[in-house]
Amino acid sequence: MGRGDSVLARKSIRDALVSVAGLIGCPVRDDEGKDIGKLVDVVVRHGEETYPAVTGLIVKVGSRKSFIDGARISKLAQDEIRLSSTKIDLKEFIRREGESLLDADVIDHQIVDVDGLRVVRSSDLYLAPLDREIRLVAVDVSFVSFLRRIFPSIIRRRPTPDKVVDWSTVASLTDGTGQVRTSGPRSALSQLRPADLADLIEDLVGREQGALIELLDPDLAADVLEEMEDEDLQGLLRGLSAERAAELLARMEPDESAEVLRDLDDEHRESILNAMTLETSKSLRHLVSFDETLAGGIMTTHSVLCKETDTVAKALAQLVKHRARDISDGVVVIDSKGKLRDHIQMIELVSAAPTSLLRELIGPPLPTAVSLNTPLDEVIEEFSNNRGSSIIVVDDTYRPVGRIMADDLVDALVARSEHRGFAQRSGASS
Repeated sequence: MGRGDSVLARKSIRDALVSVAGLIGCPVRDDEGKDIGKLVDVVVRHGEETYPAVTGLIVKVGSRKSFIDGARISKLAQDEIRLSSTKIDLKEFIRREGESLLDADVIDHQIVDVDGLRVVRSSDLYLAPLDREIRLVAVDVSFVSFLRRIFPSIIRRRPTPDKVVDWSTVASLTDGTGQVRTSGPRSALSQLRPADLADLIEDLVGREQGALIELLDPDLAADVLEEMEDEDLQGLLRGLSAERAAELLARMEPDESAEVLRDLDDEHRESILNAMTLETSKSLRHLVSFDETLAGGIMTTHSVLCKETDTVAKALAQLVKHRARDISDGVVVIDSKGKLRDHIQMIELVSAAPTSLLRELIGPPLPTAVSLNTPLDEVIEEFSNNRGSSIIVVDDTYRPVGRIMADDLVDALVARSEHRGFAQRSGASS
């Protein structure tokens, strides 16, 4: 299993695999074969390299646990470890940034197989000589290897690489300190669809969910949060700091962020809102205040507003500037007092002369607008009559304050359907 260009495709590597689980408790000897102690754990450092090198050993010498530099290893076999000298500088182990203990931090922990789009539990890890160093090259995810570890050492030390994933496709998420650790390239994760990443996160548990989010670009992470089920998303946010949660929610579509914030308890919601910029928190507080059965509760505030005296070229430039937002259906045109005049579609803009003024394009059919307090059923009716990709929401003075997208309406209908279904199953009246 794994990619064709992985190191596991090399016969020399497959023949040299050494089980980490089988090494634990093995004797560590000097170059004359004299016992120094027994292996407690193997230390690797994660960096830019795909296959992390072994940087040291934790060895029990008497009653102490000492650290031996990985450069001292001259032989790594399944039944013993030989060092290159009789003079060994035994140091107390102090974990450094970027280091993981393979037995304590990785074996029996959840990892993400990026290539296979799945979350698996590591039953064992395999080391092999590569590029003149001993490196972590593979993870065993088979149940057989898990069982092997409970047997006596003579059986435990026999590698059984039945289901092995190349380490280059793996994102190992946390260590004993809760810090993120990965050897899989982040670029590989960035190539996955937000929906696929959401499925992976939902298969993880505890802080490992937050660890995977930390591996992602913030904009991609925000897209992933929008794809997650409500219950899983609530659990994920509880594991993130208020600052990190605020950063991600601020990058989401405002209506999606507001929906998430409504479901949080008051204290948690306030901690996240207080970590946002004043402008963002003010906007989201306003959205959260609306009932989800009203237009204001399902609208997004993302839109491009242009004055009727602006040119077509300026309007297109604004769309390009805000291209990351879901505003590809055109611009909202306002008059000198900020009141709604029209919603000009993208096709009209690209068909017009760049020097034309937007007011020259205003004409029937004029957009249908709903107020902030328009009930959901009336919004549905207006959407049906409008047949557009979005509908404008205005305040009491007819100033545009947001818009409702078709997918927002679908989400609202699904939520209402689920709520009614729960009420019927529970015997409650609606």
